[in-house]
Amino acid sequence: MATVTADRQGPPAAPPARRRLTAAAVGVAAVVLAIGIAELIAALGNWFGWFEPEASPLRSLGQAFIDVTPGWLANWAKETLGTADKLALGAGMALTLVLAGALVGVLTRVHRLAGLAAVLVLAVVAGWAILSRPGIGAGELLPLVLGVLAGAWLLRFVPPRSADAPAAPLDERAPDPVAVGTPDGAGEPGGAGAPVGADTSVGAVADVGLPTRREALRAAGVGTVAGAAAGGLSRLIPSTAAAKQSRAAVQLPAKVQTQNESAVRTFDDIPGISSYVTPNADFYRIDTAFTLPQLTTADWKLRIHGMVENEIVIDYPALLARPQQERMVTLTCVSNPRGGDLIGNARWQGARIDELLGQAKPLQGADCVLSADATGFTCSTPLEALTDGRDALLAVGMNGAPLPVEHGFPVRMVVPGLYGFVSATKWVVDWEVTRFDKVEAYWTRNGWSARGPIKLSSRMDIPTGDQPVSAGQVRVGGVAWAQHTGIARVQVQIDDGPWRDAEVSRPVSVDTWVQWVYNWDAAPGHYTLRCRAIDRKGAAQIGEDSSTVPDGATGYHQLGITVTA
Repeated sequence: MATVTADRQGPPAAPPARRRLTAAAVGVAAVVLAIGIAELIAALGNWFGWFEPEASPLRSLGQAFIDVTPGWLANWAKETLGTADKLALGAGMALTLVLAGALVGVLTRVHRLAGLAAVLVLAVVAGWAILSRPGIGAGELLPLVLGVLAGAWLLRFVPPRSADAPAAPLDERAPDPVAVGTPDGAGEPGGAGAPVGADTSVGAVADVGLPTRREALRAAGVGTVAGAAAGGLSRLIPSTAAAKQSRAAVQLPAKVQTQNESAVRTFDDIPGISSYVTPNADFYRIDTAFTLPQLTTADWKLRIHGMVENEIVIDYPALLARPQQERMVTLTCVSNPRGGDLIGNARWQGARIDELLGQAKPLQGADCVLSADATGFTCSTPLEALTDGRDALLAVGMNGAPLPVEHGFPVRMVVPGLYGFVSATKWVVDWEVTRFDKVEAYWTRNGWSARGPIKLSSRMDIPTGDQPVSAGQVRVGGVAWAQHTGIARVQVQIDDGPWRDAEVSRPVSVDTWVQWVYNWDAAPGHYTLRCRAIDRKGAAQIGEDSSTVPDGATGYHQLGITVTA
């Protein structure tokens, strides 16, 4: 008797494009999970003292990227992004990792070995970044290895490309246990419709062991959440606790030689003009550290070596035991544009650099000190500027408190008259006395000058130009600087009129900026205001505009001002 079977199809397969997106999602989740696990293990290990901070893949990748960044890109980032450069780097790294994860997922879909090869490449790059940090050994790779294993495990949920074929009709894959008009006993246990012991269920004819798209999406979601949670938890682990506790325990020496500030006259009472002393929280921060070095006073040592008669290693207690001075010094970043705010004035406490170098006794022919920070960043400073009697300090304090971590705790360099990129090394741990023709510091390699004396300059703080001002008496004011030379006069020009002298504050020394103010009797209209400074040697500020590269910007700061009746 003829039989009629039902024509039933298996569940339809998702389109290949959707499956590729699913694979990419699992790949991104695998990268998130790998990084999150590695960051958590690195943070825990750092907390317990098992790993150095550089065991963090993100930290080391960011720092390694900074190290290998071409000069033109580093210069663009400094000039365009300023203090937001680290945020931009973090966003760029995140985007790169997402794209890399998507690629890993798609390759895994094509062939498992292709995906694992891509994972291996990413792991090698991250491992290189970790091992490229100064003083780091192979043991710091353990968090990365464990994270990579977790990410590779998640890739097993990527549906392979072989699963793209549509499911065959059930009656083509196995005998249909549902039949109409079967012989007697068919369909009954032991009947003629199926061999004894045969498994005729639908599940028996499906591919066994291959993840479904639903399982893949579920795995991607779980992996992403788990990785993000692990990464977030790693940020809560007090890896910075040791440095913070160390800073909190510091008692700066009370016996300090200070400056006589009795003759100082400021314009701090005039709203809008930058305060003479910049609060720590407002002081600009420009450096190459992707994450802040977490040094304790117990960790810190400075080695002085190279072209010296006496190699010296000094620790933190020995540094505090040296005669202490407090000096007000204005620091300036070479990337400060016309009218920029990458400048600040603070009271710095520390030991004199010239006295320390005097003990080391530089050899004849030496002309620079190559300093290095805890991240490996290098800075070349003219030896003359460190030994000519100016108040160059190995600083431990800032505005009456131990250095903030972001400004170099436990120890940094402060050298009046030089841009920070050739003098103001934070977290300093090494001095090599050498020659400029034998070494090349980080920023010099990237197209900046080797010596970096600060250029005479000035800035208008008020009015801002954002809002119209009312006719009548209008205060025009700001700051001017010529560190280690000093400011004699500041002048204001309205449109193309004559230069008019402003009133200048009295600073504590030639190593700080001055404030200035000019009272302008303004009539209604639109004007262009400019300011310029003249130093104590009679030199006038350069009016021709130039960029910050290679040795600092020139030109007058100018603003368009609208005066209303």
